Formats: sequence, C-alpha cells, structure tokens
Amino acid sequence: MLWASLVYGLRRAARNLGLLLILPTAGFAEPITIAALGDSLTQGYGLQQEQGFVPQLEIWLRQNGADVEVLNAGVSGDTTAGGLARIGWTLTDDVDAVIVALGANDLLRGLDPTLSKSNLDKILAQITVRGLPSMLVGLKAPGNYGPDYQQQFDAIYPELAEKYDAVLQEDFLTGLRALDDLDATRQNYMQADAIHPNAEGVLLIVEALGPAVLQLVARAKEKSASTN
Repeated sequence: MLWASLVYGLRRAARNLGLLLILPTAGFAEPITIAALGDSLTQGYGLQQEQGFVPQLEIWLRQNGADVEVLNAGVSGDTTAGGLARIGWTLTDDVDAVIVALGANDLLRGLDPTLSKSNLDKILAQITVRGLPSMLVGLKAPGNYGPDYQQQFDAIYPELAEKYDAVLQEDFLTGLRALDDLDATRQNYMQADAIHPNAEGVLLIVEALGPAVLQLVARAKEKSASTN
C-alpha cells in the first residue's frame, strides 16, 4: 500500500506540473524541437504573439499528431545574409530539425540571386554538418525584375533542396496564392501593408505548409531513433 500510495502521489504531482510521469521501464520520447529560421513572415510581424506563423504552425502540427515544439528564430527585415550570420547560435543542442524560410527581403531589395543562393547554401551546409534534417521554404520572384532574375531566383530553392536532401516548399505563400480573387485575398487575409498576412492569412499559410513540415518531423524522429 505504501508503494502504491507513493506512485499515485508522484503521478498526481507530475500532472500538476504539466508533466508525464514515466516509470523506469517505459520509453521516454521528448517532443521534436524545430527551429524556424526566417524573417518577418516567420517572426509574426504586426500580429499578437499567438497569431504568428510559429505558434499557429505548432498548434496545427500537434492537432495532426506531431509532438513538437517550434522555436521562433524569425527576425523582421532579415535577409539570407542575416540568417547566415545567426545560424550558428540558432543550432542549439536541443534543436532536432530546422525550417529555413528566407529570401523575401532579398527580393524586396533586388539582391543578386547568386548571393542569396550562396548564403542559403552555407546555412544548409551548417545544418547538414550538425546532422539535422532541414526544410527549405522559398518565395516566387515577381516579374518586375525581368525574366532572367525571376528564373534565377526561383531556381534557388529546388536546386539547394536537392543538393542537401531538404524537404522543399517552393513558396511560403502557397496557401494565399491558391485563392482565386487577388483583391479579396489582400482585403481578407493581408495586413494593411499588403505584404504581411493577418492571423487568418497565417492560418491558410500554415495549412498549406503543414504537410511538408510533418515530413520534416518524421525525418527528425527517424534520426533521433537511429542515434539512440
């Protein structure tokens, strides 16, 4: 009776702390931790914290059966060069996988696609050296820079994803571009700046990106299982 009371008391204390008590004979599977390296689209510019991309993605993943924690490594205004400058300290020991969603500010500034590609290449190389699975999320270049620029920029993401065996989502805004009425999309799903999505727009983005992130989670779980 004493042992039974002790076990019950421990379990109740663990529940009160929001933890799961695992007996020594059971396996302990920690959540997969994903770092989302990006810019303002990742950071959640203009939104309340719970409305941003990272919190909504984490909720969607959990609702779809993934035990995950998503870390917000988005910095508003960041270019691929900025992402490269901070990837080293983003890759903490607790990170199991990385989403790289950079390039929007390179586009806004009309930066040379060759430079953007080089920066992303170096980011993915550092992730690969750490033995972590990665996901690369791109953007589609507008036509106002000319067809050559558009072709070069759009080719960055599939080429690097193939080189590093990264999960690929070619366009961060797929969930919004799928809507037929552009004017209605801007009115209903974008903030006043017509650049950043509102909370409802983020949800559409997450729903479109989510299945690919589940692939990343599966790779991270396989990697974790093989090293334990």
